[in-house]
Amino acid sequence: MKIGIGYDVHVFKKGRKLILGGVEINFDKGLSGHSDADVLTHSIMDAILGACGLGDIGGHFSDSDMKYKDISSLLLLEEVKNKMKSKEYEIENIDCVLILEKPKIFSYIPEMKKKLSKVLEINTDKVNIKATTTEGLGFCGREEGIAAQSIVLLK
Repeated sequence: MKIGIGYDVHVFKKGRKLILGGVEINFDKGLSGHSDADVLTHSIMDAILGACGLGDIGGHFSDSDMKYKDISSLLLLEEVKNKMKSKEYEIENIDCVLILEKPKIFSYIPEMKKKLSKVLEINTDKVNIKATTTEGLGFCGREEGIAAQSIVLLK
């Protein structure tokens, strides 16, 4: 058994789509980043890479490499899954938390779980996603961006 933790943060930016867990969220701004800036998927990728002892997403998908410009993070997650499988691991479960004041994402969670579990080739019941606010504190509380944290157990 191996455990890994991932954490990611992205700032809001006008004129971008908001993508979380591979799902487009109806909101007036998105997240800034080299790829689609899917903070949730990025935290999951870092957790898997960490559990496998393979570093972090920056070491695998450089933000200076134009082939990753605006790429769907689900495609990157698929590459991470393949790296995990090459080390002969499989996912036992993933637990994630999104930290944001707005938008409210509860209604999007089933679709996020479906998309993520499809890419990872696991049942949706192995993926848990929840959200919390910071009660107005910090950059998330000031609605400047979103943070995500994920933990994964591999066997």
